[in-house]
Amino acid sequence: MNNATTGPLDGITVLELGNFIAAPFATRLLADFGAEVIKIERPDGGDELRGWRRSRGTTSMMYRTIARNKRSVTLDLKSAEGQQLVLDLATNVDVVIENFRPGTLERWNIGPEQLQAANPDIVLVRISGYGQNGPYAQRAGFGGVAEAFGGLRYVTGYPDREPVRPAAPLGDTLAGLYGAVSALMMLLAKARGGDHPRPKVADVALYESVFMAMESLTADFDAYAMVRERTAGNLPGVVPSGSYPCADGSVLIAGNASGVFARLMNAVGRPDLASDPDLVDGTKRYLREDVLDEAIVAWTTTRSTRDVVTELSGAGVPASDVYDAARIVSDEHYLARGMIQPFKVDVEDGSSEEVRFPGVVPQFDGQATKVGWLGPDLGADTEPVLGRMLGLTPERLNALRTAGVI
Repeated sequence: MNNATTGPLDGITVLELGNFIAAPFATRLLADFGAEVIKIERPDGGDELRGWRRSRGTTSMMYRTIARNKRSVTLDLKSAEGQQLVLDLATNVDVVIENFRPGTLERWNIGPEQLQAANPDIVLVRISGYGQNGPYAQRAGFGGVAEAFGGLRYVTGYPDREPVRPAAPLGDTLAGLYGAVSALMMLLAKARGGDHPRPKVADVALYESVFMAMESLTADFDAYAMVRERTAGNLPGVVPSGSYPCADGSVLIAGNASGVFARLMNAVGRPDLASDPDLVDGTKRYLREDVLDEAIVAWTTTRSTRDVVTELSGAGVPASDVYDAARIVSDEHYLARGMIQPFKVDVEDGSSEEVRFPGVVPQFDGQATKVGWLGPDLGADTEPVLGRMLGLTPERLNALRTAGVI
């Protein structure tokens, strides 16, 4: 697959009314595979993500990553003219994805009713902290808050310390994944027809997206009176598994499946544990976690991380070094699968540098998908898109710019 403009979603047009991460992450997934994504941004500064984690230049690498393969169009959604232009654009698109607080689109006169009046076939994905209804719907919701409310934060960290935040925006990206899947389900329902009611509005809550990743959290509470606590990164009942010290660092070893467990114990020189019939059962392994971890640590601490990973991988045991960014960008496997893609980027004062960006997931037919272009400069596509899609003349566009609408 050569680039984002020739992917399986070629011909699908998406209007992004989003900011920060959740909705933009959803639309990026669609843009990566050929959908034309028109990202609406405020004329006075654009998406706030442009300024996040930026030490120099005018546009962050985070924005360049999440807004890749999209068109940037500036519109003042608080103005009547800007709102009308959104509805005009809606007549030409298949999907709208937004992540404002519930009621915001309605207040701006571009809610579901107005969008569907403009285009009866349009589907709308709404992403918010707590969903479009319920007693907490109007609360402000960010990804970190959703991680706390959804149960993830409570179980993350060490048992004798306060909960910690995962060092990646998991709440936002999980909601973005659900948002993209929701859009595709509604498009598929429209394409296939059938007797069922066709859904047109998806309601994705950040906290629910996190809660869905917590597997049997509440079921374990009811069935076993178990309130899961922080376990320093290990999952309760999943033994042996976790980070183990080596002579020059640490490795992550996952030996918790029964077959893998036996191979791991043989590899670390403990065939007695490998053949212990009690330890075939995961619950019995959990009760002897300390003994199993001691056996593994006694072996790993005498070896380098390279040797541990090489030996365990050869024995069929999942294991990996704990990578940082420097290791990732130079790893042969990342490179072979096209997961590191370099681009020239204007970082500051008009000077360009080569910057390595993440690739595209998934692969199709054994080929990596190439990123078409990075997140664009603010408003770079305003005039071309509005001229092409709405037939606005240069004079009309100039008047809108003078009035601050675009």
